[in-house]
This record gives sequence, C-alpha cells and structure tokens, in this order.
Amino acid sequence: MTERFAAAVIRWRWLILFSTLVCVVLIARGAENIGFSSNYRVFFSQDNEQLIAFEALQNTYDKSDNVLIVLEPRRDQDVFNADFLAAVKDLTERSWQVPYSTRVDSLTNYQHTYAEADDLIVGDLVEDPPSADLQQIREIALNEPLLVRRLVAADGKVTAVNVTVQLPQKTELEMPEVVAYVREMVEEFKTQHPDIEVYITGSVMLGNAFSESAQKDMRSLVPMMFLVIALTLWFLLRSITAMLATLTVIILSIISAMGMFGWLGWTLTGPSTAAPTVITTMAVADCVHILVSFLYNRRQGMAKDKAMQESIRINLQPVFITSLTTVLGFLTMNFSEVPPFRDLGNTVAMGVVAAFFLSVLFLPALVMVLPVRPPREQIQREHRQIDRIGDFVIRNRRKVLWGSALVSVLLFAGIPGNQINDEFVGYFKTSVQFRQDTDQTAAKLSGIYTMEYSLLSGESDGISDPEFLRQVEAFADYARSFEEVVHVESITEIFKRLNRNMHGDDPAWHKLPESRELAAQYLLLYEMSLPYGLDLNNQLNVDKSSVRVRITLRNISSRRTLELEKDFATWLASHTDIEQFYAASPNIMFSHIGERNATGMVTGVGYALLIICLIMSVVLKSVKLGVVSMIPNLVPIGAAFGIWGLVHGDVGISVGTAVGMVLGIVIDDTVHFLSKYQRARREKNFGAEEAVRYAFSTVGTALWVTTFVLIAGFMVLAMSDFNMNAYMGIFTAITIALALVFDFLALPALLLKLQGDKGASRDQAATNEDDKPSMQRAA
Repeated sequence: MTERFAAAVIRWRWLILFSTLVCVVLIARGAENIGFSSNYRVFFSQDNEQLIAFEALQNTYDKSDNVLIVLEPRRDQDVFNADFLAAVKDLTERSWQVPYSTRVDSLTNYQHTYAEADDLIVGDLVEDPPSADLQQIREIALNEPLLVRRLVAADGKVTAVNVTVQLPQKTELEMPEVVAYVREMVEEFKTQHPDIEVYITGSVMLGNAFSESAQKDMRSLVPMMFLVIALTLWFLLRSITAMLATLTVIILSIISAMGMFGWLGWTLTGPSTAAPTVITTMAVADCVHILVSFLYNRRQGMAKDKAMQESIRINLQPVFITSLTTVLGFLTMNFSEVPPFRDLGNTVAMGVVAAFFLSVLFLPALVMVLPVRPPREQIQREHRQIDRIGDFVIRNRRKVLWGSALVSVLLFAGIPGNQINDEFVGYFKTSVQFRQDTDQTAAKLSGIYTMEYSLLSGESDGISDPEFLRQVEAFADYARSFEEVVHVESITEIFKRLNRNMHGDDPAWHKLPESRELAAQYLLLYEMSLPYGLDLNNQLNVDKSSVRVRITLRNISSRRTLELEKDFATWLASHTDIEQFYAASPNIMFSHIGERNATGMVTGVGYALLIICLIMSVVLKSVKLGVVSMIPNLVPIGAAFGIWGLVHGDVGISVGTAVGMVLGIVIDDTVHFLSKYQRARREKNFGAEEAVRYAFSTVGTALWVTTFVLIAGFMVLAMSDFNMNAYMGIFTAITIALALVFDFLALPALLLKLQGDKGASRDQAATNEDDKPSMQRAA
C-alpha cells in the first residue's frame, strides 16, 4: 500500500501541486479575520473564578483600569516647588482628555478638607501653584495616608497622575487608542518640561505591552527563523532545491494554520503569536527525513523518481507517527488554564497536520518538477562521527547505561529548586519600555501589584455603622503590617479626617465617628462638596452597603501573593464579623492560573503519555518497546526541569504548558530510531548490535539535523521580548538537546541490555550485507 501511494504521488505530481495551492489559497483567506488583542483578560477563561470576582468588583465600583504617569524632577529637588506643581496641574488637566477617561487623580487635585468656623471646606490641594504655601502643601501631602506611596513618594521626590479609564470593550482598538493618546500627550509634556523625567505604567499599559510585544515578534522572529532555517538547510543538505522546497512547505504550513486560525475567529495574543515560529520549526522535521533519504538514494545512483518513491516508502509510517504524536503533544495544551496557550497548541497542531500532508504530497511533487543536481559521491564527516557514536555505545553499553542513569539522578536533584511563580511584570524583558517604567515606578513610588477587597456590611447604608468601620480599619492596619504592602487605601481614612475637621481640626478627634448618624452626615456633606469625576464611587457601592479596600504591593512572587490572600482571608474570618467579602485584582488572577495551569497540564500530559505509549506499542508491535520508548523522552524532560531549577527556578505558565508540547516533539527522535531498529530486527533478521548500527546508519544524520533545526528555531523564539515565549523557547531547546543525547546514548544501550541476547548474530547478519546500507543515511 505504501509503495502504491508513493508511486501515485510521483505520477500525479502536477495535479497534487495545483490542488494543494488552490486549497491553501482558500484557507488563507481566513487570515483576513485575524486581529490582535491588547486586553490582559484574554489570559483567563470566562468561567475563571478570579476573573468573575474581578468583573464583579469592577461592576460594583468604578473601573480600576488605569494609566499611571509618574513624574520626577531631573534635578536634585523634591516635587514641592511652584514650577513643578504647575506642570503637574497642567498634566492633570490634560489627562481628562484621554479617551474613555472617567477620573484623574493627582497631588494637585487631591480633595483636601479643613474646617473654617462651622463649615467644611473641600477643595484642590494645589489650586494656584505660584501663590501656594508650598511648605504647608508639603506637610499636608506627606502626612496624608491616602497620598503617600500612592501619588507621592514618602521622600517627596516623585509624584504621579493616575488616569482611570473605562473601556467599552467593543473593539480591540480601544486600548491602543488610549495608549497612543497618552504617549503623544506625554511627549508634548516632556518637550515643554525637559527637566522632568516621565514614566508610564498601569494596567492599560500592561495590556498594550502584550499586544506590542506580539506584533514585534511577528515582524522580527519569523523572518529571522526563515533565515536561520535556510542557512542551516543549505549547510547540512547542500542542495538549493531541497532548501527551497522545504521553505515552500514551511510557508504553506504557516499560511494554512493561520488561515484556519482566522476562520475559527480566534484573536492573536502574546503566546499565540509564537505559532508561526513553532510551525516553522516543526515543519522542517518531516521534510528533512524525506529529503535526506531522497538525496542519499540519488547518491547511490538511483533515478530521480525511484529515489523519491523509495524515500516516501520508508519514511511514510514514521513521519505519520511522529506527526501524530506531535499533534497529541500540542493538543495537551488544551488542558492549560490559559486560553492563549490553548490557541497556540491548537494552531500549531493544525500546522503540523498541514506540514505532514505537504511533506508527503506537495514536497515530493515539487522536488520532482524542480531540477535536482545528483549529489557527488562523498562520505561526509558527520556520517562517520555518528557511526562512531553507535560503535562507542555498543562497546561501552554498560558504562553508557549507568552513566546516563547517574547524570539523570544528578540533574533530577535540581528539580526541587523550581517553584510555580508568575509575575505579570516579569512577562516582559527589561528591554521593554513598559517593564523599565514599571520597575522605576516600583523603586521610586509604588508598585502596580494590588489586592482589592470588597467588604460587605450586609445592609443598605451599613458602611456608616461604627463597628463595621472599626473592623474595616483593623483590617487595613493588619494589611499594613506586612513588609510587602506599600499602601492601603481605605474609606476609614476619610471618615477620620472628616471627624477631625468637624471638631475644629483638633488632632485628638482624628478617629472614627462614634455614632452611625454622625458618620452618615459626614459622608453626605463630603460627597455633596466633591467635584464631578472625583466622587467616592471608586470606594463605595451605590447603596453604601460595601466598601473597597485597595492594597498595593511590591513586585512579589505569585506564591507570596497567594499566601497573603490566604492570610488576609483567615484574619477577616477570625477577627471580624464581616461574613461576606472577596478579593480580586489582575495580580490575584495571574497568581492563581499558575497553580491551576500546572494541575491541568499534569492531567493532559498523563493522557498524552498513555496514548503515545499505546501508539508506540502498536506501531512497534511490542508492548515492551512501547514502554521503553517513554524512558528516553520522560528522562530529558525531568533533566530539563533539573537544569531549570539550578539556573532559573521560576516555573511560570509558559514552562508548565510547554511540557506536553515538548513530549510530543522529543518522541519524534525515538519513533524514527526505534522504527529503523525494529525494521532491522524483523525484516533483516539482524541481532541487537547490528540493529542498533543499522538505526544509527540509516537515521542518525536526519535526527541530528532535525534536532539542530529544532534547537535553532526555539532559540530564535528565546529572543522574544515576551518572556512567556522566550522561556518556553529556552526550556524546549534544552529538552530537545537532552532528548537527542539520551536517544543516541541511553536508548541504544537500553535496547542492548533488554534484547542483546536475542536475534541473529553478527555473522548471521553478514549474509544480509547486500541489504544493509553503508555507513551513510537512507532516512
């Protein structure tokens, strides 16, 4: 059947070429529907518990999506001088024009309150900078808990303008529109005030950074990948036709996958933009096996059509199996907690399927119509080296086996050094402007990591209950006791200030009102005095039955975030009567998906292992070999985690999700090696030693060529500014490299250990010398 298929491909090559191009063109039209998402919410499924809580918080209070513009005098001075405050006031007024802005908070428009006789005066802290009492402003600002470490640094050296935006979320253009306006506004501001350093951060800038990094990767990494592969193929295959044919298959595979991506209505995100690069890498493997065999056959003097027909015949089954196992590996990404990684897995799986059909149909047909110069007869140095590897393993099987086991144990010792950790600021390399500005903000003013709590009193106007307020204040004080906490925003600070104001600004009255009626009157009086856009809807719900407490944190690990969340929940349950409360924030959401993603991927990889083991047992017609085939694939993954634990230690979403993908990739080498080993054992009646030599001889070159290309491809991905993709690329490259070492050393040594005393002897095998290839590769 395989021979008939190969003959049909050669015979109907023009029809295959034409029909393939027509199909690809039709599929490619779906790419018109592809857009980029700049909303960080795409990292969470609609039924994500933390996302639901976050949306509930956003719907109860004002939206918290923001742009934080941080201002720092370049000269060695603080922010409390007339010129600088005038600049802050100017930027504050301009910021109201930011698209979709609903609120602007700054040092200058902070609603300061004080008593004047029996009246409560509410107004901007800085109304007219040139005539303001700068010393008084400084004293007020640096002693106001709602300002210090939120809008002004404790040393008075840095301040910020916080712009709250409410995106309609109708199109993907809203966030880039906000960012473009803010950047243009800031550039104009910097031109007018060259003595002020400006940093821009906030959740809107975070979301936009995802989109910009994705688009940058698409523009730079994919062309770089094509260049790397083109040079690599030319160097290893020394055939322009083979190189061009492979690049054509890669392009058509990417177009097919991304076309289906568009037809399915998916949106590109940071992780899913890696799909073209990964598909490029994966498509090479199938082409290399077929082309190496074809070129070898031509070197042996076979006619062009016969050489290609034989190449298809001996490679169709292993290429199909490797494609199937690779697809299974990428489909395990559907167990990921993160939708963009599911999209990445499904897209690459579609690309691998397309690459398989293109490799066994379009590639042979294309090579048959292109001129191919018969390679000169030569014994390449890499062929001899691979043969030496085979001989070395056979002579030193016990040492190799025990040595592999020892190295594995030593590398496995590094696994405990890993911890699940996802910091969304750390998703970007330090070369990204958002990362730089955010790091500067965290060092000089405040962090952007938050934990927001909604505390429910249980009744309308219940927030005025003195006991409820006392418990809210106690919780705020408890949160401040942690060294990771930078700032706590609580309505109780306003109540205490109002109580002091209404008692002649006597410091002794800087405490919570003692009666519910008094608290309600203070609150009503204060709200009636606030200007439009600066009300208390960001802290209170409509019927005043709940309050929001915003806790700002330093840049901490996701594990520590979860520990704090648990500590706060335990404290609220044991020290207050507040029965209903919930926490939500982007930081909490990203922290939770790391753990759940790991759990989901363990399940997915477990299923993949079982299925792949069954497939290998059926294909190799041996349950023992099916089980053995898992060892050289699981050990490299464990060893890679050991290395990762020693040099890095943080296992984020990308590394955790990559496990299933890597399993599907590294199994390819094992499939090709074992298929040739079994072919020698069953068809040629070789003994174990000669079967190992045959496997090295026939497939060794193709294995190290494809491994080299895979490593090069994923190392290109490691150059991404988006660390999710970069870490995935590095971890995958390490695992693939280890897999080749184990397949070349541990796997043959293990086969010799298990089957070395069975089958024909070397002398018996010599009778089949005419069937055995020379020490060059046929596949």
